[in-house]
Amino acid sequence: MIRTPLRPLARILRAREAGENPDDIEAENRARRHAEIQDRTRKRASFRLWLMTFAFTAAFGAVGMRMGALASSDPSEPRAQTTGARIISQRADIVDRRGRVLATNLSTHALYAHPHQMVDPRRAATELAEIFPDLDEKQLTRDFTGKRTFVWIKKKLSPEQMQAVHDIGEPGLLFGPREMRLYPNGQLASHILGGSTFGAEGVSSAEVLGMAGVEKAFDNWLRDPANAGAPLTLSIDLTAQAAMEEVLSNGMRVMNAKGAAGVLMEVATGEVLAMASLPDFDPNDRPRPALKGDPSDSPLFNRAVQGQYELGSTFKLFPVAQAIDEKLINPNTMINANSPMKIGKYLIHDFHNYGGSLSVADILAKSSNVGTVRIAQMLGPERQQKFLKDLGFFEATQIEMTEAPTGKPLVPQRWPAVTAATVAFGHGLAASPLHLAAAYATIANDGHRVRPTLVHRRDHPQGERVLSEPAARTARGLLRGVVTRGTARAAEVEGYDVAGKTGTADKPRPGGGYYDSKVISNFASMFPVDNPKYVLVVTLDEPSVTNAGGATARTAGQTAAPVAAEMVRRLAPIVGLRPHADADLPVIENRTPADLKVATN
Repeated sequence: MIRTPLRPLARILRAREAGENPDDIEAENRARRHAEIQDRTRKRASFRLWLMTFAFTAAFGAVGMRMGALASSDPSEPRAQTTGARIISQRADIVDRRGRVLATNLSTHALYAHPHQMVDPRRAATELAEIFPDLDEKQLTRDFTGKRTFVWIKKKLSPEQMQAVHDIGEPGLLFGPREMRLYPNGQLASHILGGSTFGAEGVSSAEVLGMAGVEKAFDNWLRDPANAGAPLTLSIDLTAQAAMEEVLSNGMRVMNAKGAAGVLMEVATGEVLAMASLPDFDPNDRPRPALKGDPSDSPLFNRAVQGQYELGSTFKLFPVAQAIDEKLINPNTMINANSPMKIGKYLIHDFHNYGGSLSVADILAKSSNVGTVRIAQMLGPERQQKFLKDLGFFEATQIEMTEAPTGKPLVPQRWPAVTAATVAFGHGLAASPLHLAAAYATIANDGHRVRPTLVHRRDHPQGERVLSEPAARTARGLLRGVVTRGTARAAEVEGYDVAGKTGTADKPRPGGGYYDSKVISNFASMFPVDNPKYVLVVTLDEPSVTNAGGATARTAGQTAAPVAAEMVRRLAPIVGLRPHADADLPVIENRTPADLKVATN
C-alpha cells in the first residue's frame, strides 16, 4: 500500500512562497487520512457483524429444526456411535426342506467387568465362581485387583445366570447385548450344521462365524445383508433325520459298534434327506477338536463324509453292471468260481468254495470274490478305472460342507492286475459312505450321474450318462435278488421291495496289514426296486454281535442289513412312500437250482 505523505514537498514550497502556514497542509492531510482509516474500519466491522448474524441464525435454525424433528418422531433409545469397522451380528436362519428351524439366533447378553469401578472385587470373584463353576476364582481375583481396566468374563449368559449376577449388586459388573447362535434341536443333524463361534466382538455386539459343516460352507451367504434375512433351506427332512439317528443309535448299541453312519438320498435330485454320523455332539456346546490319537475317535469326525473306508462287497455291483453294459455278460452267464484263485503270488478266496461255475446272478447273491474278479478281468484295468472315476470314486464329493475335501477317496497310485482284482470286491480303494450312496443312486437313476447336495431347490440338472438304462435296470434286478435269496435277506421289508448289497471289509492296521477281528460292515440299498426313489447306505464301524448259535458275527448281512431294514420301515412312511404288494420288475434268478446258503459278506 502506497501512503500519501502528510507534508507533500510541492505544496509546502508553494505555501511558503504564498506566505501561508505549511502546518495547515499537514493537518489537512492528516485529517483526510484518519477519515479514510475510519471508513475502512467501519466497513470491516459491519461485514463481521453481518457474518456473525448469519452464523448464529443458521446455527439456531439447525437446532430448532432438529428439535422439531425429534418432537415429531417416535421416542427411542439413543445409540452410541463408535469408530472402526461395523460388526455384522445378523445371521440368517437355517431351515429344513419343510421350513422347520435348524439354526437361528437368540438375543442374550455378555458379561464383562470394569475392575476400577468395583466396590468389593474379592467378593465379586467368589460369587462369580459360584455362579459359573468353570471360572477360576483365583484368576478372577487377580484380574479384578490388578491393573486391568477391562475383563471379559462370559461371552453369553442365560437369563437365570444374568439374574444371579444382578443379585451380586456389584456396579463394576456390566452386561452387553448380543446375539448368539442357537440350535433348537440339540444334537440332531449336528455334523451337517457344524456349529459356530464368535468373531469380532464388542461390548454391545458380536460377529457370529461358522466353524464347520454348512455353517462354515455358507458363512458369507448367511451373513450377507443383501439376502434380507432369507433363510438357507437345506434338503434335510428333520423328521427323517431324527428317525435315522434314533435307529442308527439303537443299531450301534445292539451291534456293539464303535461308530456308525447313515445316508438317505433322493435318487432323482441327489438331495440328502438324512445323514448321520455317530457318535455325535451338541453344536450349542461344540467340543474342542482332538489333538492326538485317531481323528475318527472324536465325536466331531463325520463318518458319512470324511470316513475313508474299504467298502467291501458293495463294490461288486460295479464290475457286474459295467460288464452287462459292455455286453460281456448277462445275468445267466456262467462264470468259473473255483476258489482259491491265483493272481501272481496272491491267492483270492471265497468264504465258501462254491465249486464249479456260478451264474452272474448267483455271484452277486452269494457275494463271490472269485466270480467278481473273473468279471473284472473281462473289463481290464483301464475300463474299470474309467467307470469308477465316472461314478465319482476318484474325487471328493461336492457336497456343501467344509469337511467334504477331507473325504477324498484313497485310490491306489498303481493299478496292476492284483489291484484291479481286489478293488473289484471292495478292497484297496477307500471311500466314504456318501460316495457309495451317490454311486448307487447313479445306478438307481437309470445310469445318469447323481451328485449329492444339501441344498433344497426346484431345478436339478440331469447328470451325464455313466451307464445305459437297460444295464442299470438289470443291475437293480440283480440287487433285488441279493435281498430275496442272498446275503442281505435280513434287509427285506415287506411292501417296499428293497434291493441292495452287503459289504464286509477287514479294517486296515495303521502300520500295514489288516485286523483279524475288526471290520467295517456296510449295506447299500435302493427302494422300491421297480422305480427307485431313495438310496440308503448304512455303515457300522467294528460291529460284533452274538448270533442265535452263540457265535460272534460281524458280517454286514447280520449287522448292517437288519439296521437298514428297520430304517426303511421308519423312513419310508415319513418320506411319503406307501407299501405295495407287487413290484413291476421281476427278480433275476439263476435258471438252474443253486445252493442258496447265506454267505458271510
